[in-house]
Amino acid sequence: MSQDISESEVSPSDKNITEVDLANAHEIFLSGAVPKPRERKHPILPIDGERNVLVTSALPYVNNVPHLGNIIGCVLSADVFARYCRLRNYNVLYVCGTDEYGTATETKALEEGVTPQQICDKYHKLHADIYSWFNIDFDQFGRTTTSQQTQIAQDIFWRLYNGGFILADTVEQLLCEKCDRFLADRFVEGTCPLCFYEDARGDQCDKCGKLINATELKDPRCKVCSSTPVVKTSEHLFLDLPKIEPQLTEWFDKTFSEGDWTSNAMGIARAWVRDGLKPRCISRDLKWGTPVPLEGFTDKVFYVWYDAPIGYLSITANYTAEWRQWWQNQKQVQLYNFMAKDNVPFHSVIFPCTCLGTDDNYTLVNHLIATEYLNYEDGKFSKSRQVGVFGDQAKDTGIPADIWRFYLLYIRPESQDSSFSWTDFVTKNNSELLNNLGNYINRSLMFLFNSFNGIMPELHLTDEDKRLLVVVCRELKGYMSLLEKARIRDALRYILNISRHGNQYIQGNKPWALVKGSDAERERAGTVMGLSANVVCLLSVLLQPFMPAVSENIQQQLNIPRDVNVITGDFVCMLKPGHQISKPAPLFQKIDASMAEELKQKFAGKQPEVTKVKNGPASTEEMEKLSLAVKEQAEKVRNLKASTAEKQLIDAEVKLLLDLKQKLVVTSAATADVADQREVDVEEVKRLTEAVALQATKVRDLKANKVDKSVLDSEVKQLLGLKNQLALASGEKPATGGGNQAKKKKGKK
Repeated sequence: MSQDISESEVSPSDKNITEVDLANAHEIFLSGAVPKPRERKHPILPIDGERNVLVTSALPYVNNVPHLGNIIGCVLSADVFARYCRLRNYNVLYVCGTDEYGTATETKALEEGVTPQQICDKYHKLHADIYSWFNIDFDQFGRTTTSQQTQIAQDIFWRLYNGGFILADTVEQLLCEKCDRFLADRFVEGTCPLCFYEDARGDQCDKCGKLINATELKDPRCKVCSSTPVVKTSEHLFLDLPKIEPQLTEWFDKTFSEGDWTSNAMGIARAWVRDGLKPRCISRDLKWGTPVPLEGFTDKVFYVWYDAPIGYLSITANYTAEWRQWWQNQKQVQLYNFMAKDNVPFHSVIFPCTCLGTDDNYTLVNHLIATEYLNYEDGKFSKSRQVGVFGDQAKDTGIPADIWRFYLLYIRPESQDSSFSWTDFVTKNNSELLNNLGNYINRSLMFLFNSFNGIMPELHLTDEDKRLLVVVCRELKGYMSLLEKARIRDALRYILNISRHGNQYIQGNKPWALVKGSDAERERAGTVMGLSANVVCLLSVLLQPFMPAVSENIQQQLNIPRDVNVITGDFVCMLKPGHQISKPAPLFQKIDASMAEELKQKFAGKQPEVTKVKNGPASTEEMEKLSLAVKEQAEKVRNLKASTAEKQLIDAEVKLLLDLKQKLVVTSAATADVADQREVDVEEVKRLTEAVALQATKVRDLKANKVDKSVLDSEVKQLLGLKNQLALASGEKPATGGGNQAKKKKGKK
């Protein structure tokens, strides 16, 4: 659940203001200077003595359409940070592109009856168009199906091979005799050996999230022809991670202490190395990929998770022949990686080990920024069930891209999972944007335009005005402090705080009354509105990373050049007396609740099919197997909690335990009451199980933070309600609830 930014929230920035604060803010406002923005001239290369910032966002798979969770987790978050860095006059390069090789592409090509290259061309353009509509400002948006990718990936391989970091070993694989080929992970489906989900992939179970080997699947089947494959051996290449592990551990110590890694990224990275690394296979029996150049293995390609991160390098190489200045320059370059948490192991362990093993001075990530997951309403995004908003659908709603950007950044899952809600989307648009930010900007400029012909008056600042200068400057510094650490969602709070202070300042001074009074009162009205217009100018700059089109619109209304787009930490008067603004216009439109409900229904997707539980009890063998699995997993969770393991590791195992319990509940429902013949909606049980887990986490966090009892009671009540819904959906009798609590209350009287 995202941290809410309340409309009535009072910022502490207006407390403890001294005379010295007032004098300093006044002097800086009147006489401070702002440098010109850095010219963005391509190709951008590192510069001696400058802060050189290299920004990447995880390469999206080319074979699908990104949903809102994909967009906020990677490209949008990185875009905000890159834009902020440009406003700070840092020397910034932001690269991304589509990840185009691997099984997923081959699978999609088979589904659509076209070649892998045609799939890549089609979806690369689709991705590029979506990100362009969302105003994502890449310096280079490329792709991995290039000659540079082949050259760099093979060069890195040879350095690893010659350094003794590549092993060869035989592995058991599934062979489809009907298709006459070894089946790569995603060409196999079957039953997960851990949670018994029947449609698990050969590399990972989408239900419990566990990584698995294809040969471990129960009842495996070929995804192409549905035949049952057989187990055969195939020789493959492995990256010797244990041999590189000492270098990785030493690098961890340095980068964790010096860089800004999100807590989930550090936790996941540490969990991977805690029990020691194992050799990892880097080749696959596929056709579509970067060819392995080693004799005896030339019929294979590199595994996508060896190959894909090298895409950052090759995309940069397509941007400039001097790509090594960015990617082999650890001393001069600060590298920021943005991604969702599922990509962390590959960026924190596998790719750094690959680079360390080459001994070729590759630039390693200094700051790994990982989000949690964004859910949709009470469940998850699902393309197959048409649940949730996908990138190509957002435009069709008629809602401007910047409104989407604002809300996604407002609910960005920085510390825990959050959820997109249409009701909340409309509320935030109408309250934070329309009534707070938009109201302040429009009333400031419209009053100036109507009462002073749009001409900036002379400013005669009182202590009250200087207090506003101090408060705005403190909010500005808070904004900068958070964005320097890529805490994007929380930084947005400070923009909204500034407009709240501005609204309170105007409301307290009532310039609409002053302007009708004496010359002195009219002069006072001019000062109030002139200062407000300067606050609007600052807001236009601070908004630029979050809402670039809105920022540009404000600056057009202010009639100011792009030279104002620099952030120094000082609040400086940019609109001097005599400056002429243009005619103002509203920035935001109200969204009716009826429209929200309509869109909610539109993107609710297909109703899941109801799975009828067979009339009669489940087999004794299945019940015993599930009961044992629950017992073993519960014991594992208890041991992890007792050993004070990382929270992320515990959460993952708790999630698996909940999934196993859910499976047991659904199976038990058939034996509970044979005569009842009730139907169990498996999808609904799954949704409610996840909702209960999320709400339980929220309740635990609230208890730990010792929040107000009324707030806690409300959330506990919601948790109990969800548990009752889960019981009903599972065919069980819901708990009556309130018994013990009622007795306690009665005893207190």
